Amino acid sequence: GDKVLPRDYIKKHRFLITLNPFLFQTARHGFPYQPTALAFDPVQKILAIGCRTGALRILGQPGVDCYCQHESGAAVLQLQFLINEVRAPPMRKPLGNDITFCHLPFQSKWLYVGTERGNTHIVNVESFILSGYVIMWNKAIELSTKTHPGPVVHLSDCPRDEGKLLIGFESGTVVQWDLRAKKADFRIYYDEAIHSVSWHHEGKQFMCSHSDGSLTTWSLRNTTKPFQVTFPHGKSQRDGKKAESCKPILKVEYKTSRSSEPFIIFSGGLSYDKPGRKPALTIMHGKSVTVLEMDHPIVEFLVLCETPYPNEVQEPYAVAVLLEKDFIVVDLTQSNFPIFENPYPMDIHESPVTCTYYFTDCPPDLIPVLYSLGIKHKKQGYSHKEWPISGGTWTLGAQTYPEIIITGHADGSIKFWDASAITLQMLYKLKTSKVFEKPKLGEGRGAEVAEEDPYAVQVVSWCPQSRLLCVVGFSAHVILYRFNKHDVTTDIAALEVRLQCDVEDVLSPSEADAHPAALHPRSHSPLPSSPGSGTPDSTRDGAPCLKVKSRQLRMPAGYQAHLVVQILWADGEPPQQITSVDISSAYGLLALGNCNGLVVVDYVQKSTLLTISTQELHGCSDHCQRLPRSPRRSKQFTAGLTELSDNQVPLELDRNRSPTSGNGTRRLVHYINLVLPKQSKNHVNGHCTSPTSQHCATGRSRVPGPEGTRLSRRGPGRPPFRKAQSAACMEISLPVSHSEESRESSFSRSRSSSISSMDRDMKEVITALHFMESFARKTDSVAVPCLWVGTSLGAVLIIALSVPVGTEERQEGPVIVSPSGTVLMLKGSVLRFSSLDLGGNLIPSPYGIWRDPHSHEDPDRRRKLGHFSHSSSQEACSEGHLAVVCSEKQAKVFLMPAQTCLYAHSITESSFVLRADVVSVCNSVCLACFCANGHIMTLR
Repeated sequence: GDKVLPRDYIKKHRFLITLNPFLFQTARHGFPYQPTALAFDPVQKILAIGCRTGALRILGQPGVDCYCQHESGAAVLQLQFLINEVRAPPMRKPLGNDITFCHLPFQSKWLYVGTERGNTHIVNVESFILSGYVIMWNKAIELSTKTHPGPVVHLSDCPRDEGKLLIGFESGTVVQWDLRAKKADFRIYYDEAIHSVSWHHEGKQFMCSHSDGSLTTWSLRNTTKPFQVTFPHGKSQRDGKKAESCKPILKVEYKTSRSSEPFIIFSGGLSYDKPGRKPALTIMHGKSVTVLEMDHPIVEFLVLCETPYPNEVQEPYAVAVLLEKDFIVVDLTQSNFPIFENPYPMDIHESPVTCTYYFTDCPPDLIPVLYSLGIKHKKQGYSHKEWPISGGTWTLGAQTYPEIIITGHADGSIKFWDASAITLQMLYKLKTSKVFEKPKLGEGRGAEVAEEDPYAVQVVSWCPQSRLLCVVGFSAHVILYRFNKHDVTTDIAALEVRLQCDVEDVLSPSEADAHPAALHPRSHSPLPSSPGSGTPDSTRDGAPCLKVKSRQLRMPAGYQAHLVVQILWADGEPPQQITSVDISSAYGLLALGNCNGLVVVDYVQKSTLLTISTQELHGCSDHCQRLPRSPRRSKQFTAGLTELSDNQVPLELDRNRSPTSGNGTRRLVHYINLVLPKQSKNHVNGHCTSPTSQHCATGRSRVPGPEGTRLSRRGPGRPPFRKAQSAACMEISLPVSHSEESRESSFSRSRSSSISSMDRDMKEVITALHFMESFARKTDSVAVPCLWVGTSLGAVLIIALSVPVGTEERQEGPVIVSPSGTVLMLKGSVLRFSSLDLGGNLIPSPYGIWRDPHSHEDPDRRRKLGHFSHSSSQEACSEGHLAVVCSEKQAKVFLMPAQTCLYAHSITESSFVLRADVVSVCNSVCLACFCANGHIMTLR
């Protein structure tokens, strides 16, 4: 009955488990890596894909997807199904030379294996033991022929007599071998190299494809010469000369049909006169010739037929085509040969994946809504027939909770996937590039960013309950999307934020007033300067990397752009990429950070609340030792950092001294605002309360349209830019090292062991952001909305927030943002925050509930729904809570508001943590960490 103290609870329940992912069943989605071979079982209707890495994927109906891997990692060169069998005996005896081709007749126990030396071996598939029967190459050809025929490229049995084996050699020689008589029935010698052979189902003729782009048809009645030679894509010459040579036809299939002319399907064979043509699959049906161009090179293709028996009319109905980066199936039953809609997620890497996020226990109505919207935008023109690869059985099982995976891509697209039943099905696709004007090559940085995927998605923050989506792009931009079931035509609001300043060159506000010309843009070259050049690009100063569309846009139902936040060019340098972002639907706030500092945005009122460097967040109590750097010409990696010495003694700021005068110390011009002027009606109790206050609004809200565009740019008539001031107005100066001795000591006492000596010259980067109910200070008695900030130097800082409650008050009331001065330290870059109650139960972050703005719900009910989770989080933290903080090296648990470290654990010494999260597993809360060495570690 006694209450268990948090420290005792943690000591009693903590233990560490290291999980090896190879011990568990793993679901693999996406296109197989480096595919090499393809096989199909026409009875079971399952398909297999082999890979260069030794992997094997077996696919059936949607949901049937198996994976296995060769222990040796040897490349898969060819696949053969034991049709309608489930046995797969292991190989016991090697052949001693390279295998080039295999053939397993239907319902036969003998596997024919051709080799690089031209010999043919026979293997018993039941025991997988080599028989003594070997067809030597010198016996297969005439004894008088002394030239080696080359490797075996084809093996097949005659459809009307399985005792006859057709052997094709690379040089152009074809031999039919009588297995019983152990002699050759006939030999064919052709001038062009052979790539493949295909029988007519009657067994009276066969077709060969050659290296000159020709197809030859041979009759068993007369094997002295082919009775037909065609160049499907070659230009016929006058005077009866041979047609123009084409590219090699790598494979040909000759299939018959009862109701129509035979199908001749082949890959390759295109003419040389059109360089740069895409790879193609050609379908010849009667007199019609259809060329299907592919986006990627063809690896292999198979014709799917109704019967497995080679001596029956084949009745082909589809062609499975394996490409280097795709897999398609063509419908042969329709004259326009449409492709089937692929139920497997083969297009995950259609554009390279740049980030991935997994969400579980999503609202149950979310997946159907996303699917219904996504199906409207699917490509048209697919075959109306069912997917032909329909083998295997699959059941949902006991797992019923909804799971969603979000992938971000290099082209700026976002894809939502349903992963609820082990399978992966795309629900919805969003293109973030539609928000921006296309960059024009040659203008400013256009040519440079065009090659760097300017829209590439780097970070995604999604709230399933409120359906808010926040996307961070490569060009230092953040797009906030709201979900709407209806189409709208509206503008896209934009905020432009300057988050880059230099400790050597930035002037104080008073100096800027006295010398406004010092901050005006100067004339520079159009391209960004290289480090050390000293020539910044003023043509880009005060401008973002991408231009948001200023006209009204029609947005379809689904996710619609609500607000764009862009970091501007400054001092001739492009903005640094955003490293962390978090969104709170309960507070209506968005936070983002990079190596220059932190920005807090009110997306409800579309204003910037706070722009601050990490040094300003630390205030006077900076626990991180930094290396002072010598002055450099390049400013790209110096903005936003205030340097400290070991002696934390305030220095008087001399505004009249040169930065290099006196004893060589550099003047620092970062200002931490502690007390606001009493005259300011926008500040209360020393804190910024108005989002439009001059002291805290560095972002400029741009209203789309001509007027908004003019206001969003700094021109000669605009006042000079003032550095962001956060929370108060009193200026203090911060000390720096005064000698080389101080530099050496500062260098040797880096607080983060995860940062190498080369990286210590870099700035402190914002690596983690998290909104939650907490206690910002030790003296706080009530939990309030807070923003927890983690940095690359292992520092954890807490920012207190005061957010108006109620829909109407939130639309107009001020939001107070005040850094608390609380600093907690860990080893390594901070990765994750989470909150537990005193009983060790997970406290979810507060969130708002999505509601349809066009619905006719009771307004009071809407208000209750929107703040339900916010109040519940406050109740859970009423007596304090446990804050779990994980870095790349260790995890700590703090008791709040006392800020006492109850537990610290070193997660790894030999590696480092890539990603971490606090999750509920089997009714227990644990910290799950994924390390760079591939191990998953859980701490409970």
